[in-house]
Parts: sequence; C-alpha cells; structure tokens
Amino acid sequence: MISKESNIRLVVAGLLLGILMAAMDNTIVATAMGTIVSDLGDFDKFVWVTSAYMVAVMAGMPIFGKLSDMFGRKRFFIFGLIVFLIGSALCGIAQSMVQLSIYRAIQGIGGGALMPIAFTIVFDIFPPEKRGKMTGLLGAVFGASSVLGPLLGAYITEYISWHWVFYVNIPIGIVSFWLIVRYYKETSQLKDQKIDWGGAITLVTAIICLMFALELGGKKYAWDSVQVISLFIGFALCFIAFFIIELKAKEPILPFWLFKGRLFATSQILAFLYGGTFIILTVFIPIFVQAVYGSSATNAGLILMPMMLGSVAGSAGGGIFQTKTSFRNLMIISVIAYFAGMYFLSTLTPDTSRALMTVYMIIVGFGMGFSFSLLPTASVHNLPPHFRGTANSTNSFLRSFGMTIGITVFGTIQNKVFTQKMADAFKGMEGGQAFGNLDNSRQIFEASERAKIPSFVLDKIIDSLSTSITFTFFIALIPILLSAIVIFVMGKDRVVVAKEGKNH
Repeated sequence: MISKESNIRLVVAGLLLGILMAAMDNTIVATAMGTIVSDLGDFDKFVWVTSAYMVAVMAGMPIFGKLSDMFGRKRFFIFGLIVFLIGSALCGIAQSMVQLSIYRAIQGIGGGALMPIAFTIVFDIFPPEKRGKMTGLLGAVFGASSVLGPLLGAYITEYISWHWVFYVNIPIGIVSFWLIVRYYKETSQLKDQKIDWGGAITLVTAIICLMFALELGGKKYAWDSVQVISLFIGFALCFIAFFIIELKAKEPILPFWLFKGRLFATSQILAFLYGGTFIILTVFIPIFVQAVYGSSATNAGLILMPMMLGSVAGSAGGGIFQTKTSFRNLMIISVIAYFAGMYFLSTLTPDTSRALMTVYMIIVGFGMGFSFSLLPTASVHNLPPHFRGTANSTNSFLRSFGMTIGITVFGTIQNKVFTQKMADAFKGMEGGQAFGNLDNSRQIFEASERAKIPSFVLDKIIDSLSTSITFTFFIALIPILLSAIVIFVMGKDRVVVAKEGKNH
C-alpha cells in the first residue's frame, strides 16, 4: 500500500494517462486512415493497420494479466508503456502500409498490457471503500476515449499531419512512465507459479485466426472463401486445444473455475454484450451526422460529445454507489437507460432535430457508462490478489472481443440493408443503376460533391442510409435485452465495507 496520499494521486494520474493513450489509439487512427492511404498507397492493405493492432491487444490481454499476477503489476505496466511508445514512434515514420501494419502490431503488444493492469493496480492500492470512485474515474476515461479519439484524430489530420496521430502518444506516455516509475511502490503478494506456455500459444493462435477471419471476411475475401473458412477452422482447432490444455494445466492462463462464480461469469457476458453494442454507436452516429445531416467530419466527431458526457456520468455514478447497493441493482439502472437510449436512436430520421438526438445520446451514454466501472469491479470481487490480473484482463478481453464481433455483425447488417434500400429506391429509374452504386453514394460525405447531386437523388440516398443505420440500432436492442436477462441472474453481491476496511 502506498503510504502518502499525494503519491497515490500521482500514480492514478499515470494510470489514467496510460488508459487514455491505449484506449484512444484505435479510434484516433481510424479517423486518419483516409489520409494515410492517400499518402502511403496500398489501399488493399489498409485493413491490416487496424487488424494488427487489435489482434496484438487482444492476444496480449489475458497473457499480461496472468504475468502480472505472477511477477508483479509495475514491471508489466512499464513494459507495456515502453513497447507502446516504441511502436508509436515507429508508426510515425512508417514509409509503407506494410511497415505501418508491423509497427501497429508492436503498439498493440504494449496496449494489451496497459488497460487491464491499470484497473488491477487500483484494486491493489485502494481499500474497498475507495475502489468504486477510482474505477469510476478510470472507466470514465476509457469511455471518453471512444469519443475523443475520432475528434482528436480528425483535428490532427486536418491541421497538422497524420504522423502526429502517433507522435501525440509520446509525451503522454513519457509522463505516465515517469509517474508510475517514481511514485508507484508495489507491495507484492505474489505466488510462485509456472508459465502456461501451451495455453498461451494456443490462445494467441486462436485469437489471430478469428480476428483475421472477421476482418478479412466480406472485405478482402468472401465469407465462403477458402481463406476465411480455413481461418475459422484454425480458430476452432486452436480454441479446443486451449480448452483441453487449460483443464490440465496447474497454473492456467485462464482458470475456468472462475466462471463457476455467478458474479464473475455474468460480468464477463455483460462485458461482451455491452462492448458489441457500444461500438456501433461510435461508428454509425458520426456517419449519420456527416452523411444524413450534411455536417463536416470534425462536426461528426463533436456530435459524440453528449454521449461521452453521459458515459462519464454513468461511470462515476456506478463507481460511487457500488458500496451502497448491489451490482445487479446498479446494472438494472444501466440496462434500462441503455435500452431506452438505443431505442430512441433507432427512431431517428433525417428530420429529427439535433437537440433531440443530443438527448438520446446522453441517455444511451449514461446507460453504457455504468459498465465501465461496475464490470471490472464485479470481475475481481472477493478474489485474492494473485487472481485479480487474470480476472481483469479477461473482462477487458471480452469487451474488446465483443466490439470486434459487434462491428463485424452489425456492419454487415447495415451494409446489406443500405444496399437493398438503394437498389429499391433507384429501381426502374433512368440512370438509377449509376445512382444506386455504393461507390457513387459515398459522394454525400463530401460537401463539394454533395452539392453536385440532384436533390431528388440525394434525398433517396440519405433516406436509404438513414434507414439502414436506424435499423441497425433497432437490431442492437436484441443483445441489450439479453443483457437484461443476464443482469437478472447476477445475484445480490455488493461491495461491503467493514469497519476495519476489509471486504466480506
């Protein structure tokens, strides 16, 4: 335990900066991708830039979580920072898309250590009565990063250079590094364990196969292509091998007995479901604003600000009140607000006012925000210190996994609905085939090109896009309803603070 309260604040500041940097990196780069492709070329390889980062992050999370349980948090958080900063510097000087993809993978290795270990450190240095507020703060930063990333990325790309999308991490990371090295004095309660190499190798291989199958399927290769099917088969075989190895390992990467606990198991399912639905909001709301309302890319980033404020409020509230009532009661509030907000967004039309849309985003952000602070806390509830890293990394992994599955599934749904609506709208119209072409419809994202489109054509394109996005929001209500069922069976566990400051 760190003795000086001022030192603790500085440690928390270092953790917050690390989380902000790692969580924001994927969204900030996505905004700059168009400019990067125009500069480096190799359009057919740009998908690897995102995939390499996500694969490395997800593969690293459970492994670094386990290693932090075995050998200490500080050394692996610092390791993550150093690797992430090296990767950022290399990305900034990349001369080709292949180089950038390799450097992004290096970044991802570091990012996989930062996020789950930061949450675990909070549980190590704070007593139960203060953990809620701190996890609420960390969760708020994690949620805000999803909104700040696109906005900052658009600004840096437009007014400075895409290279600085990566360079901006360096000063942030250096400050985080100095604060953790200087002020975090770890009091280790480590357990002598052996590294489960078999589990680590099969897990990483399974994740790589699945991630690339999801990233390449329907884009570079058809879903029924040999390449994609082979990747899915590789995932299935490696996952089965991982499962068998973990059942026999003395010190598994992921102890399956953790899932016997009702609170732990439900927290992991909720992280997956919430992650899978939240990602579509950060992707499709800016598209709706930019293409349907006709705003600039920068304004599309700004429009997410109300959702960020809502998520910060929800995360803070979830952290503060988790010592007052059960996790389930708080998650009930969360899922009601989340469902209501998503339903309201599914009713959007091109005529919906910006003010009303802002209210909807605040509601959906508020509901989502609870999960950022409550689910990590619930995951480690009543677990001994040498399992906290594993538990927290599992929760972070499943949230990220849910985001990957979510954007793939819901992205496919939106694309199919949009394509069908466009075909129906221009069927039988002279020149309709040209207007209905998806590539041509992308002109509505650029103000100069948008002005050249005949108004009756523009209205049909806007209506098709609007309908496809709102339908996707409506379908997202299904996993939210599933979340409500899971919350119902969470149990009545809560953070109980005894007089001596210990958890019972």
